[in-house]
Amino acid sequence: MKITVIVLDSVGMGELPDAAKFGDVGSHTINHTLEQSKVELPNLAKLGLGKIPTVNLESPDQAEGGYGRLKEVSAGKDTSTGHWEFMGVQLEHPFRTFSDGFPQEVMDRFEEAIGTKWLCNLPYSGTEVIKDYGEEHIKTGYPIVYTSADSVFQIATHLDVTPIETLYDYCQKARDILQGEYAVARVIARPFKGAFPFERAGELRKDFSLTPPRTVLNALHEAGKDVVGIGKIPDIYDHQGFTEEIHTDNNLDGIQKTLKRMQEDFNGLVFTNLVDFDAKFGHRRDPQGYGNALKEFDDHLPEILAQVPEDGLLVLISDHGNDPTAPGTDHTREYGMLLTYRPGKGAVDLGERATFSDVGATVAEALGVQWEGPGESFWSALK
Repeated sequence: MKITVIVLDSVGMGELPDAAKFGDVGSHTINHTLEQSKVELPNLAKLGLGKIPTVNLESPDQAEGGYGRLKEVSAGKDTSTGHWEFMGVQLEHPFRTFSDGFPQEVMDRFEEAIGTKWLCNLPYSGTEVIKDYGEEHIKTGYPIVYTSADSVFQIATHLDVTPIETLYDYCQKARDILQGEYAVARVIARPFKGAFPFERAGELRKDFSLTPPRTVLNALHEAGKDVVGIGKIPDIYDHQGFTEEIHTDNNLDGIQKTLKRMQEDFNGLVFTNLVDFDAKFGHRRDPQGYGNALKEFDDHLPEILAQVPEDGLLVLISDHGNDPTAPGTDHTREYGMLLTYRPGKGAVDLGERATFSDVGATVAEALGVQWEGPGESFWSALK
């Protein structure tokens, strides 16, 4: 059986009941993006996007797919938290963040490990930090270290100054240090290139994640199923449980590589993350760019639907919000999208799911794999 799960990264469906704890009251990524950008999403509308509660999108009376929304129960609103919960890991405590930069002890150990000094060590926008520190980095060769509201330790270096393999080595050394009380969800390599004001080399980005507890992906792999990770998906799970990993450069590349893999033989799961919504437009508070990216996906959705076999399943989900009209540049605490498609099945109201983990439980049941962790499968509603 072929199952394809695509994460539309950060395409939130409106504030969760506990949004006030995160400072996110009033956030609604999909509504505010559509209001500001004025784009139309006819194919997502036909699938059932406008049937999801509170989503302001005109839809046909009868949807062509399953629709609902996902409630995140884990304590957090970052990429790793959402993705881990999809596959059956619910976190009681959020990953640690460092709003004032990393402690001196951590930075001393990092400096000793890499054999050179460093720059910055402050919360920063990824585009702004290379503007402010890029020229000093070029003069000194010192890597730029920064963080954000997420649980991340990010290292930026210029490709003409620091070979990419050296940057990856810096990240691995940081990953080894950032365990225990200083554990962050991800260490991220952020290479940049060109002349001032510089350009991020996103195609060479690499994430070094904490290793998650056992997930549905491990269960699928152990059962002999194909588990294909496309985009940053394998990085988020520290490459655990995959039989194949496919790198992508941007959303369009991710869509095209997902389509290609769907056309090929496999028995199991193709799991894709489309990151541009979040990285290029949500964090940069660009509702027009965000809307245009949604339209690009919507334009290609018919091609994706055409590759779902009669006994297959497509699932579209989102891992958190990133309302491009919200103050600041952080993710927003929102419901996740849930849309499904099976040829000939038609409309199915999947309701409000109690946890993101329902996605992993559904994938496991549909593939005939035992999963005893969190999540309640909605496979029976889709048969």
